[in-house]
Amino acid sequence: MTASTRDLPTEAPVPFALTEMSAEARAGVARVLDSAWLTTGPEVAAFEREFAAWVGAEQAVAVSSCTAAIELSLRALGLPAGAKVLVSTMTFCGAAHAIVHAGLQPVLADIDPGTLMPGAASTAAAARRAGGVDAMLVVHYAGQPAQVEQLAAAAGVGLERVVEDAAHAVGTWVGERPVGTISAATCFSFYATKNLPIGEGGMVTTADPRLAGYVQRARLHGMDRDAWKRYRPGSAWRYEVDLVGLKANMTDLQAAIGRGQLLHLRAWQRRREELARRYDRQLAGITGIRVPARPADGRHAWHLYVIGLDPAIDRDTVMRELARRGVSCSVHFTPLHQLACYRHLAGPGEGWLPNADAAAGSILSLPLYPSLSDRQLDLVCRELASLCRGP
Repeated sequence: MTASTRDLPTEAPVPFALTEMSAEARAGVARVLDSAWLTTGPEVAAFEREFAAWVGAEQAVAVSSCTAAIELSLRALGLPAGAKVLVSTMTFCGAAHAIVHAGLQPVLADIDPGTLMPGAASTAAAARRAGGVDAMLVVHYAGQPAQVEQLAAAAGVGLERVVEDAAHAVGTWVGERPVGTISAATCFSFYATKNLPIGEGGMVTTADPRLAGYVQRARLHGMDRDAWKRYRPGSAWRYEVDLVGLKANMTDLQAAIGRGQLLHLRAWQRRREELARRYDRQLAGITGIRVPARPADGRHAWHLYVIGLDPAIDRDTVMRELARRGVSCSVHFTPLHQLACYRHLAGPGEGWLPNADAAAGSILSLPLYPSLSDRQLDLVCRELASLCRGP
């Protein structure tokens, strides 16, 4: 690949991500500030009800992050210390951290080159290498629907021992079922770049009242009554602690933002789908670029638009040149087994996770967010095509 040396474009820079804050979210912040109650209280309870209804889940419990949601959900399964939890190596380090913090052992699975997620074959192979696994963390990478039931069967675990990492998957459907209604627990993220952006925050959805109750208590040190219940007029101050929990509660300030943002989520999802189709039309057929796989069944949430570059193209050089031309991109992710913290999980020698190794140097996440204009997307495609085709 030879980088172009022509003059830089005059268009405004295109950031990789841009958080949109709705008028309703701004009004929610003012409402909470005027109420003088900022921490976990009535706004959190309302957000939990509204999010559960949006997903179609029976219960939802708000927490401080998706990472905390995963750890608390895994702890709620009651697995013995050191139990093995299967997870894709192509995911964020926070997912593996949550497994370790829960006192469990990550087992890494390789990915399918097309979906960048484990398939049934690689899942079964990873479980065999580990001598069996006790639970599974299913990652809906980039917003694609992972086939939860098939993967659980391949891993040899029941759905009651499956937790879903849906940090990318607000709005994803697996077949006819929305993500958030399938396994023991599903964990969502409201980080600033996510499809439902708050800034920080997470949610656990479940149909299991026992699991929901555990997360409710464990998110606030294991206390049976939060401050809102203790400090209302006429309430008793006493509380009990019968489990070692975390400080992982969501605040009313965050929940008020989430409630306002939720009103716009369907429209934002439609715009993401439109942008993904526009990317497909402009990038499909360009030599050196592989567009993301479309799900055969279900609905993609399009949190990320991840392309693959030909191995002959240096991805990092492309990123630097795009940045010089005003286009910011990112990479999702460095595989877990390539990080110093988890290198030991790759197994002895090389080649245990070959598809993830092959993808790691070639994947590229393009800008994708509801306020991205058609003109900005066209600029991304034009500059990217010129770099991959050569001068």
